[in-house]
Amino acid sequence: MAERWLEPLALLHGPAAFHAVRAGLAMPLAGGPSAFSLLRLIEDGVEQGIRPAGDLPEPWDALLPTLTRRPLPFAGLPQDRPLVMGILNATPDSFSDGGTHFNSDAAIAAGHAMLEQGADILDIGGESTRPGAAPVTAEEEIARVLPIVRRLATAAVVSVDTRHAATMRAVLDAGAEIINDISALRQDNRSVRAVQEARAPVVLMHMPALDLKRMHEQTTYGDVVLDVARFLRQRVETAEALGIPRGRIAVDPGIGFGKTREQDLLLLNRLPLLAGIGCRVLVGASRKRLVGWVTGVEAPADRVAGSVAVALAAAAAGASILRVHDVAETVRALAMWRACADGALPQPAEAA
Repeated sequence: MAERWLEPLALLHGPAAFHAVRAGLAMPLAGGPSAFSLLRLIEDGVEQGIRPAGDLPEPWDALLPTLTRRPLPFAGLPQDRPLVMGILNATPDSFSDGGTHFNSDAAIAAGHAMLEQGADILDIGGESTRPGAAPVTAEEEIARVLPIVRRLATAAVVSVDTRHAATMRAVLDAGAEIINDISALRQDNRSVRAVQEARAPVVLMHMPALDLKRMHEQTTYGDVVLDVARFLRQRVETAEALGIPRGRIAVDPGIGFGKTREQDLLLLNRLPLLAGIGCRVLVGASRKRLVGWVTGVEAPADRVAGSVAVALAAAAAGASILRVHDVAETVRALAMWRACADGALPQPAEAA
């Protein structure tokens, strides 16, 4: 059977998207509010042409519902806007904020500050995944993150960034709701069961090698965007077959993990292709080397402007979860971007 993908092009936002969909000239991207008016047809890795969204050959139109339907609610969170996931690393050696939140009290205070700034999710990590970082045992990881999870899970939707099944079980028992696994449930063969039994939402990320020290040696792809999309679709199908419903899965292209800077930019540019998997798309490019290279900023903590810019670009391309260090700046920028796209002031939140 031929492998087919539809890649949305000519994205529209705000009133333009609404009117184009209403007129039959465009279709909603992952349920909207953005829309696309053109589609690139790809079969077995080869482009078959670009067609209007409403004028597809019959074998291809079966792919449209997955691309246009809104994914199921993820962790009970809002569906009508991009969600902001605040990064909280309880590590001594993370590339940007290593050591800042290594103390539990400091991490808990930082988590509450992120919530006040508008974070929808707090993503707590106890192992650095920067290039060359030393691996951490599940026991050490649990010791680092568990006190933080226990305290913050009473106030927030907590995600834990881990590859270890023992850590997954411990944090889910302590109140965490989401597992964010850079190995896409491949590192530990007990991980799928841990997530499935807890009925927890999970983020599956692409990286080409499980050995972090060798990850950046493996950057050879045919078409990096298609290869990443294939990998993620296969991991979603595997998880689904093992009892994790697609509605509880989000996918992450893994910016900076086993990709060159040019490949990262291609992934961001063609991000709408991932909507065809039928899951929410998470993008985490905050303060990464790509941002420093494009903007010429050496220190990760000084890459705020570039990080916010890439978050906005990802949101405009259909990302529904943005994993960021700079929560306040990202939340404000998203509000401004949305107001400009809508041509209207945002509606005040209803009183609880």
